[in-house]
Amino acid sequence: MTRSRRTALGLLLVAGLGLSTAACGGAAQPASGGKIVITVNGQAPQTQAFERRIFDEDVAAFEAAHPNIDIQPREGFMDPKVFSAKLAGGQLEDVFYVYFTDPAQIIARRQAADITDHVQGIPELQPRLLDVFKDGKGRLYGLPTANYSMGLLYNRALFTKAGLDPDKPPATWEEVRAAAKKISALGNGTVGFADLSKNNQGGWHLTSWLYSVGGQVARQEGSGWRADFNNDKGREALRYLREMRWTDDSMGSKQLLEVADVQRMMGAGQLGMYIAAPDNIPTLVNQFNGSYTDYGMAPLPGGKGTLIGGEGYMINPKAGPEKIKAGLTWLRWKYLNPDRIESNLKRYAELKQPVGLPVSPFSDIYAGPVRERQETLKAKYATVPVGNYQSFVNSSGTVKGSIEPPNAQRVYAALDSLMQAVLTDRDADVDRLLAEAETKVNSALAQAG
Repeated sequence: MTRSRRTALGLLLVAGLGLSTAACGGAAQPASGGKIVITVNGQAPQTQAFERRIFDEDVAAFEAAHPNIDIQPREGFMDPKVFSAKLAGGQLEDVFYVYFTDPAQIIARRQAADITDHVQGIPELQPRLLDVFKDGKGRLYGLPTANYSMGLLYNRALFTKAGLDPDKPPATWEEVRAAAKKISALGNGTVGFADLSKNNQGGWHLTSWLYSVGGQVARQEGSGWRADFNNDKGREALRYLREMRWTDDSMGSKQLLEVADVQRMMGAGQLGMYIAAPDNIPTLVNQFNGSYTDYGMAPLPGGKGTLIGGEGYMINPKAGPEKIKAGLTWLRWKYLNPDRIESNLKRYAELKQPVGLPVSPFSDIYAGPVRERQETLKAKYATVPVGNYQSFVNSSGTVKGSIEPPNAQRVYAALDSLMQAVLTDRDADVDRLLAEAETKVNSALAQAG
């Protein structure tokens, strides 16, 4: 699911990116004796005061360091419904924001510039993230600037109370099941494990379950896609849910939940575990009165896969070489600049923002020495308990990550019924439900374009 937009605020940093000297060794040469003007989106609206402040400060600092480039920021991000019309009408920004679900279609439709010849060797970025921006021939059309992956968010306080070791979170779904039973046994309305099942969020989470057991929602066949969950992997994921809900009674009686419901339960100290991305942690603290010390984050149990998402930027296909160079100069300076790691960490700490969480603006998109350096600096300036999330951080880049399926929201809507039936009907016919959902998902995939 495309969750709330993962805001890239300015510390998405990578060393050794190796952009060519022409592209990023300094400011691009001005055209006709004047500044090179580029439009860029991704500016937060004024209602998001902190994010807007960071973006605008970075624009001013960049222009001071690159006097030959004029950045003209635009509010907004990616809206697939109007993207093609903006491009055709000449309204698309020179440097534009995309979710990980966007590049494949944009590349296929030739709606982004090929930047391969302007970018040389990128050893410090996780290959799986770069692959999102490549075509079948390995040509590169954009750069990732942030990512997230799904994991197991758990309540360390409840783990301790239930006699579980909060420093050893469950690594398999059987261990999740056992831990959920112990937490539920605490009584007083405590729920061991909860999951979502409405407003497309159930299908989103079922997709994460499928990836975690080595399955997938859909497979590519030629230029199209087909559903691929009406099989043993699909039945395995649903079996765990069914057993926790009905055999163990560790998921509580209240179902048809969405994300705000489980966040409220976790914030109130009444929930042991749920599937989530790390950006849920500050939400639990800021909106539901939680405490950073009470939460831990682990990779999805099973270790066979996880759902990943994220964001990046691409260049308008109508942009000339000078605009491409200027755009890449901006992207490297703002999002992929190793020299700004420590200064940005200090800035966020001084502005009373949490430092040390595995979330944007400290997204884990890196590999190699720069990632090690960033993790060391995050620990140095941390304002939250970094160790609570270490097992999740350690798994990054080592567990297979799969992005959302094409036409994801319609796919998730079709899968909601599976989650709802299994969680509300003890006698649900799983085989029939899988077959019905398969038909609906195939219809959604056929319309993906």
